[in-house]
Amino acid sequence: MLENKNMKNPYAKSLDDLKLNDPVSAFFNFCKERENIRLSRENGDPFPWTDDPIFQKGRFLNVFREDDRVSKSILSFANELKHDLPKLIQAVFFARWCNKQHTLDELSSKMLLEPEKLLKKLKSLNNWCNYNAYPVESVFWKGKKYSRLDTAVKLFFNIKESLEEMIIDAKGDVIKATIKINQEFQMENDFPIFMAVIDLAWFRPDIVYPSSHVPTGIGAVAYLDRLQRYLGLKDHQETCEKMIELQKEYWPEAKRKFQPIDIEYLSCECRKYYSYVNGTKLFEGKNVFKPL
Repeated sequence: MLENKNMKNPYAKSLDDLKLNDPVSAFFNFCKERENIRLSRENGDPFPWTDDPIFQKGRFLNVFREDDRVSKSILSFANELKHDLPKLIQAVFFARWCNKQHTLDELSSKMLLEPEKLLKKLKSLNNWCNYNAYPVESVFWKGKKYSRLDTAVKLFFNIKESLEEMIIDAKGDVIKATIKINQEFQMENDFPIFMAVIDLAWFRPDIVYPSSHVPTGIGAVAYLDRLQRYLGLKDHQETCEKMIELQKEYWPEAKRKFQPIDIEYLSCECRKYYSYVNGTKLFEGKNVFKPL
């Protein structure tokens, strides 16, 4: 995220020189085609599910977060804790520090309450977390530094009530909650905090509001900037609000209404897509889609 204004954004220039006359239409066209691919794939239709060569070759998340594999695993993993807020908070923070479907599917959320047993289980797995695609740095708490593993297994177990207090104090606001927590954690990239907080809205919309504005991740900046300029608005928050309003015009048949998190998340995916168009992103390594 961009809480640290000095943090270098590797995607800042990815859309420079790209001619995109109407980024609003381009955004919704991306969404509609990506959703059609998901539906065709789930229908059992054969690959490639689309005539678009970029979608055929590149990896993209689904339009609706709840349709992604890791999101489904988080929803299943933490669901039984939704009535116990501190334990739920521990579960979603652990899940985002892990961010790996296979690991979450191997665990029961009850194991979170037995840190030594959990640690032994994670060490028995081949790469317990998503190291490459989802890097997470060490955090600080009360002057002590904790590794990713120790944070996930031990720290969240010990501070779940403190996290609960900070999140409740934010009064449903994702940005405020993220800032409060990162004042303690001192992470240069607070993206995992933000994701854990917004995930709480799936289970406890009374505690974290689904309609809350969200921080802008470094991957979404370039496309949100384009939308903001095109719409003549003052910031990314206004831009998200306007795009939610425009959904009724551009994609009324969508399965649900967008929230600010959706616009931020999809702006990142649009930045990826149009980076391929612009030639600033290449089909290589983890970027290449390989149908099962």
